[in-house]
Amino acid sequence: MSSPEAWRHLQIALLIPCLDEAASIREVVRDFRAVLPEAEVYVYDNGSTDGTAAAAAEAGALVRHEPMLGKGQVVSRMFTEIEADLYLLVDGDGTYDAASAPRLIERLLTEHLDMVCGARLSAAEEAYRPGHQFGNRLLTGMVALLFGDRFKDMLTGYRLMTRRFVKSFPLFCTGFELETHLSVHALQLRLRVAEVETPYAARLQGSPSKLRTWSDGLLILRTIGSLVKEERPLMFFSILFAVLATGSILLAIPVVIEFLHTGLVPRFPTAILATGMMLLAFLMLTSGLILDSVAQGRRELKRLHYLAQPPLPSAD
Repeated sequence: MSSPEAWRHLQIALLIPCLDEAASIREVVRDFRAVLPEAEVYVYDNGSTDGTAAAAAEAGALVRHEPMLGKGQVVSRMFTEIEADLYLLVDGDGTYDAASAPRLIERLLTEHLDMVCGARLSAAEEAYRPGHQFGNRLLTGMVALLFGDRFKDMLTGYRLMTRRFVKSFPLFCTGFELETHLSVHALQLRLRVAEVETPYAARLQGSPSKLRTWSDGLLILRTIGSLVKEERPLMFFSILFAVLATGSILLAIPVVIEFLHTGLVPRFPTAILATGMMLLAFLMLTSGLILDSVAQGRRELKRLHYLAQPPLPSAD
C-alpha cells in the first residue's frame, strides 16, 4: 500500500452536503481532516436552521450555502464550483467511517479507477434498518438487471470520484435519487468502478434521519423508470409495444372469428379499438428505434466530455 505522501500531489476535495446536522458536523469534519489533512473540506449548507454552518466553520471547513433544497441540488452546485483531482462525497450525519477514506483512495489510485464506493457494513439494526437494506438490495438488483451488475450497495452516500467522472456527470436530479444517477452514469459509460466495504454507524443522538423510506423509495423507483426511458428507450418502448399489441390481438380475435363465419363485423367499435391499439403499438416501437439512436449519441457525447478532462496527474 502506498503512503499518504504519494497523494500530496493530488488536490482532494471532501464534499459534505448538509441539512440540520449541527449535532454531528463538527465530528465529521474533524475526523476526516485527521485522516486526510491534505484535503480541502467543503460543507454546503442547504437551509439549515440549527447552526450547522457555524459548527462546520468552527471545525475548519469552508462553508457555502445552497438555497435550493435537495441533496441533488447541493451536489450539482458542488460539482460545478469545486475544482480538484479527487472528490470524496460523504454525508454529514456521522454514519460513514472516516478511517476508511485512505483505503478508498488507495484502491482508486492502485487500480486506476473512476469511482470507488463505500459499501456499508453494520451490525447495528438502528444504523441500517432491515427495511432499508431490503429496499437497497431490491433497487440495486433492478439496476443490475437493466444496466449491469457492478454494485452491491448502489445507494451508498460514501463515494470517491475522479475529476473526469465528476465533470462529465450531467446532474439533473434534486433529492436522494442522486446515488442512482451516479451509479447508472458509471454503468452506461462503462467506467472503472469498485466497492470497498466500510463500517456504517448509527446517527448521533439528536440527529434525525432525513430519509423517508416509502416516499424516497418510490422516488428512486420512478427515477429508475425515467432512466430506462432515457438511456434504454428501445427496451422501454418495446415493452409498451408488446402490451398494446397483445391487447389489440386479444380484442381482434373474436371479431376476426365472427367475420370468418358470417362475413359481418357487428362489433365495429371493438374492431376500431383493436386497430387503433395496433397502430399505437407500432408507433411506440418506431419511437423506441429512433430514440435509441438519440440515446447512443448522448452516451457518445458524455464519453467525449469524460475524455476531454485530464487524467490524474502523475507523482513524477
